[in-house]
Amino acid sequence: MSLLDRRTFLLVSAAVCAAPGLALAAPDKYAASPWRKISDAEWKKRLPPEAYDVLRHEGTERPFASPLLNEHRKGVFACLGCGLPLFRSDWKFDSGTGWPSFYTYIPDALGKKSDHGLPFEERTEYHCIQCLGHQGHVFNDGPKPTGLRYCNDGVALKFVPA
Repeated sequence: MSLLDRRTFLLVSAAVCAAPGLALAAPDKYAASPWRKISDAEWKKRLPPEAYDVLRHEGTERPFASPLLNEHRKGVFACLGCGLPLFRSDWKFDSGTGWPSFYTYIPDALGKKSDHGLPFEERTEYHCIQCLGHQGHVFNDGPKPTGLRYCNDGVALKFVPA
């Protein structure tokens, strides 16, 4: 193998390794979080019943039921389970769907995965990265600048005024 071939091979190999979806996953900085060690029985004691269903068993609250839907003060929306800040109030918008909606989230606050709950539709759900509590689903019909809508169950959040 000539020197040029070796360089080409190394450059192509580096590019493939750096490609999105092929790179190794980043270390989970919350892997040792005490929030992840809480038993289901303890979560059931700590949380109101509807919040427990959403956060721990991926339920969904009724639309237009959350008092946070009409929360417009400056502040932060945090995970009800562990208190990790997830969204700034500046990013909230009225999506007309009946759930608090945001066009982006605080970096490193959410984890996402595919939701195969409906046989005819694959959605992306997201969870609090610290306690793994289910928050909602993300859709591609939000406003600029992201075009995304993080549709959150209000019972999974608490509002912390600025």
